[in-house]
This record gives sequence, structure tokens and C-alpha cells, in this order.
Amino acid sequence: MARRSFEILSINISGRTGVQKNPVEQAQLQVDHGIAGDAHAGPWHRQVSLLADEDIETMRGKGIDLNHGDFAENITTRGIALAELPVGTRLCLGDCELEVTQIGKECHHGCAIFQAVGDCVMPRKGIFARVLKGGTISRDSRCYYDF
Repeated sequence: MARRSFEILSINISGRTGVQKNPVEQAQLQVDHGIAGDAHAGPWHRQVSLLADEDIETMRGKGIDLNHGDFAENITTRGIALAELPVGTRLCLGDCELEVTQIGKECHHGCAIFQAVGDCVMPRKGIFARVLKGGTISRDSRCYYDF
């Protein structure tokens, strides 16, 4: 197996579902729960959501101004093709470990981004994971996965 690294560009949380998330400097990942203080955390398979900035850029190319967290993703990455990872892939973020549980999800056609440009990348490119090993993550966390 080879090891590939990637970066965390932004960590984003919100206190309620159905809204854009706001960037935070660091976050506490809790085993079998997700990110402390995030509305989507809980004992289910979509504890943490991730979206690559490269995929957000495709939407910016359609003329919409977007910030990290606008797709309600918890972690915005760079340098990893998230949607190409198989379910079961383990991602290491600092001392924490996540397991990919789902690729994409059904789109809420009423979301503001879909309404503005008629498209949304989260249903195709966003991934979801559960927390296997908890701890604190930040933008400076060393991140990698084995393939």
C-alpha cells in the first residue's frame, strides 16, 4: 500500500441542520458521534461530511460566489479525490481516524446553491464518514490515507 497526503482547508460546523456551516479554527472529533457541537453529529453513518475544494471550484466556475461550509460540509479538503474513494477507506486527520461510509447523497433541490445555478456538487462529490478514533483536528493537522 502507498500513502497519500491531503490538506484540510476548512473545518465547518453549525448548530442546526439545513443551514450553511461556519468555519472554526479546530474541532473535537468524538468516536461514533462526529464533530462536537455540529447538528449532524450523532450515532449514525453520516457523522462527518467532507467535500474537496477542487469540486467547489467547479461550482465557482458557474458564476456563484462560494465559501467553505456553504455546501454544509464539515471538512473542506485539497489534494484528494474524495468521490473516488471506496466505502471503507480510512482517512487519518492528525491523531483521528475516519472511515468512509457513503459517497454522495440525495440533493435537496430547494438548496440555495441549486436554486441559483441549477446544480449542486455535494450529491455527487461529497462523502460521509464515521469517527473511529477521536481527538482534535485543525487546518494544520497532518492528513493521509492509504491506497
